[in-house]
Amino acid sequence: MKRRVGGTEPGAEHDLAIPFTSVRALLDAYRARDADRVALVDLDQGRSITWGELHAEANRIANFLGQRGIGRGDYVAVLSNERLEKLILWMGIWRAGAAICPINVEMNIGYIARILRAIGPKLTLWHEAMDGPRMTDGVGGEIHRFGSWQGGADPDEFFARIAAVPAAPELAFDNAAGDIGSIYCTSGTTDEPKLFVCDMLGHWLFGLSTIDFLDLTEADRTLEYRSFGWNSAQGASLLPWMQTGCTLHFARRFSHSRFFEWIRDNRITFAIGIPTVINMLLDDPVEIERADIASLRFMSSSTAPLAPERWQQFEDRYGVGLLQFYGCSEGGWVCGNRHDYCRKGTVGPPAKHQELLIVDEDGKRCPPGVEGEVTLGGPQCVVASMSVDGEWEELRGRRIHLGDLGVMDADGFITVTGRLKDLIIRGGVNIAPAEIDNVLLRHPGVHEAAAVGVPDPIYGEEVVCYVVGRSGESLTEAEIAAHCKASLPDYRVPKEIHFVDALPKNDRGKVRRPDLRALWEAARAG
Repeated sequence: MKRRVGGTEPGAEHDLAIPFTSVRALLDAYRARDADRVALVDLDQGRSITWGELHAEANRIANFLGQRGIGRGDYVAVLSNERLEKLILWMGIWRAGAAICPINVEMNIGYIARILRAIGPKLTLWHEAMDGPRMTDGVGGEIHRFGSWQGGADPDEFFARIAAVPAAPELAFDNAAGDIGSIYCTSGTTDEPKLFVCDMLGHWLFGLSTIDFLDLTEADRTLEYRSFGWNSAQGASLLPWMQTGCTLHFARRFSHSRFFEWIRDNRITFAIGIPTVINMLLDDPVEIERADIASLRFMSSSTAPLAPERWQQFEDRYGVGLLQFYGCSEGGWVCGNRHDYCRKGTVGPPAKHQELLIVDEDGKRCPPGVEGEVTLGGPQCVVASMSVDGEWEELRGRRIHLGDLGVMDADGFITVTGRLKDLIIRGGVNIAPAEIDNVLLRHPGVHEAAAVGVPDPIYGEEVVCYVVGRSGESLTEAEIAAHCKASLPDYRVPKEIHFVDALPKNDRGKVRRPDLRALWEAARAG
């Protein structure tokens, strides 16, 4: 069932460096400031759009949606990899007051139609390079295919359909802080994706926290290469771009060979970083002089822990400052080192707009130096969650328990010390072991199986599995790997498969994954 959350003025107690501003007012301001200034650069397509062009196109889309009765409280899904058109549509959808559902098309395709049916979008837009009919199978509402925003000969393509819609007069609508902004997806800690519902204020505060970390201004030129379907890219790149009116450069994925070329040629001042990328650039160094990338002030490191030794090695090798951040799908930035206040080996102090508490088993605040569970609250957090079956859970006003263990020092810096959950974080992507377990157990020759994350120098963690075969069965690694590849994306397929006589379990019959990790480490040591 569709629900609405919003209409109030939450977060009034937070001191906002940039007051909440509607998409309409932002686009008007940037067009008035300099209509010919480049707003977005698609590095893969080699194309860009100015603030003046974006203003017109977003208003054209909003007017089209308004004609169809799509606005506040409605959901619009966009199925596309990262491209200029995706962000143009995003601005048009927000301009109309609808919530965007930017489903990550790189996830298991079998989930996408199910997710859309749970959300119930009034309109679904899919890029012509996607398998749109399969992704939208059984999905209600209007469904349109789109190609280039600059138009083409096909009259059925979305941008061609709206070409005759005038950009002016503008739709008389301004977003409110409590309006739903997006519904995005994460794998979370279960074997199925989970959906989170974020209001416009939550997005806004996430972006302000990024600006606070980095001291971003309209003069910055930022670089992103992750999917905007994940809230991390939204809060780290998209919202600061909107709030400052800087220039955002983006690519569909990281490129080892092109990364520093992008920075040099576009005079990038801030680039997204994750430990996997940092390790790649250290283990396979790029020969480039600091003078060639002098514009680059900082890179971030988030989505997974980064060893302080690697942090220092990167800064020494490339002369670029790194800032370790810590975030989550449910609440945006949890903590972050600042441009002027940083401590290696920590994830920094709590984010400016995050109401963070480290608590003990009884839910009481832990004093400095005492380890406890990291919990979140306040208006930067999501307002609801939804299962792929459409089960909605209200979260506003509730504290969110992350399952991470952390400790705060006397200066307010936080170190993440472990996880209560068995989540595997490979290259910054959350992988639930239970999903892999369930696939393994579907093989007729498998009696028991369990996946576990083990240390990896490139991805931070890698997936391995332990399998107990059924009596009389003769299994091979190749057979199990092929079975997994038939149901799992490549990054979730175990890279090592070990056959054992039994799995370690506790007295309640639950698999002890730490024992499996210890088994793996012992085999390497021997």
